[in-house]
Amino acid sequence: MNLLLLAAAMTACGQPKPPAPPPRVREPAVAGAFYPKDPVALAQTLDALLAGPAQSVPELKALIVPHAGYQFSGPVAASGYRLLRGRDFRTVFLLAPSHTALFKGAYVNEADLYRTPLGDVPIARPLGPPFTGKTAWHIQRPPWAAATTNEPNPETWEHSGEVQVPFLQKTLKNFQLVPVVFGDVDPAAAACALADRLDDRSLVIVSSDLSHYHPYDVARARDAQCINAIVNLNIISMQMQEACGAGPILTLLHLARMKGWRAKLLDYRNSGDTAGNKDSVVGYAAIAFYAPGNEQFNHDERRWLLDLARVTLREAVTSGRVPGVDEAKVPPKIAAPAACFVTLTKHGQLRGCIGNLQAQGPLWQAVIANTINAALRDGRFPPVATNELADIEIEISVLTEPKPLAFQSPDELLAKLQPHRDGVILQIGNRSATYLPQVWEQLPDKVMFLDTLAEKAGCAAGDWRKPGTRVSIYHVEAFKEGE
Repeated sequence: MNLLLLAAAMTACGQPKPPAPPPRVREPAVAGAFYPKDPVALAQTLDALLAGPAQSVPELKALIVPHAGYQFSGPVAASGYRLLRGRDFRTVFLLAPSHTALFKGAYVNEADLYRTPLGDVPIARPLGPPFTGKTAWHIQRPPWAAATTNEPNPETWEHSGEVQVPFLQKTLKNFQLVPVVFGDVDPAAAACALADRLDDRSLVIVSSDLSHYHPYDVARARDAQCINAIVNLNIISMQMQEACGAGPILTLLHLARMKGWRAKLLDYRNSGDTAGNKDSVVGYAAIAFYAPGNEQFNHDERRWLLDLARVTLREAVTSGRVPGVDEAKVPPKIAAPAACFVTLTKHGQLRGCIGNLQAQGPLWQAVIANTINAALRDGRFPPVATNELADIEIEISVLTEPKPLAFQSPDELLAKLQPHRDGVILQIGNRSATYLPQVWEQLPDKVMFLDTLAEKAGCAAGDWRKPGTRVSIYHVEAFKEGE
């Protein structure tokens, strides 16, 4: 008997293992309708939308972006997705409203892969209630949608999440997706469940349009109220606003209040501004949520410095005079010594940037001196002319004390640099140059960042790899007009 059992066991061990089941795939539902189905055309469309610099948002945590066809809302969505270039987010929680299903809770897709024409993204499911893959629902197939042989779920024909994924594929590397479709959900409970799953490499994307099918001016007024509620994290006001993704938005507002995040409007337009008529429009906004960090200056102090820079710019260009300042009325923090840079842009393009890396006197004096120098003495540009003043935007960056960054090899230097956070001073022999943290927005690749910084210092692109290279880093508190 023992011999028979042994023989049976050997036979079983010798059998090949059954093949693993194929991965379950969430196939694209709206490719060819909301965005190009051809991968080359889609990549070209995204490249065109994402071209240009990103705005300054250092500690990005979440985005609200619209979800119409790319020809309508793509330019607005792109203003949010530009912020992702060069960042190392590994898990994206994509919160989208349902347009086809009625159900309780929030549905997390049970597939293994999320497919678009650009390829597959792995799906993760690190969530508990109210996020679930199993629930009862009623689904109405859209008239444009193809029938499916599988049992439909709330994501089968849902476009609001799908249109975000190609943007993510173009701007992030090596990330996994948690695609969530909201039904009837308690936003506070959803925020609590999300809060426990977030880490420094997590990003929350909320997909939502704003008002629907109002005349142009009516839509702008309603959308302004909605945006005001969002950027002020006003949950009560948001409950009365018009947005198809109200549930995901309210969840994000609860989450932002729990985490101490702030919100910043990146772009607002409606379909009448992009590709439609103005008789009946849909509103679109891109809003970034960020961790404020250790901000030194409050709103009034920032406004004081920006007003000083604006007066200085006007006087320097029109009369050559330096504005007078009543030192007795200078706020205490602005009277303290500090280093700063003043950056001038015109229609989004650099027009002058001058500053100092070490404090040489009170901050207000540095702002005056650097504004004049940026306007009149930046050798890369002609002096600012009077007829340009209305088009110039001013940004002030107040610097922390630079600190040496220790590294033993070029690879260690690359590993230690933090894009969008570190300002970098590069010293190669007796030559040096600096980039503010905002430059990461144009140069998110670390090697390219250092190559061009070496060239700015008058060296060859790869000279930062040479032995003896020294690097110091600093951080900035940056603020500009219009924020």
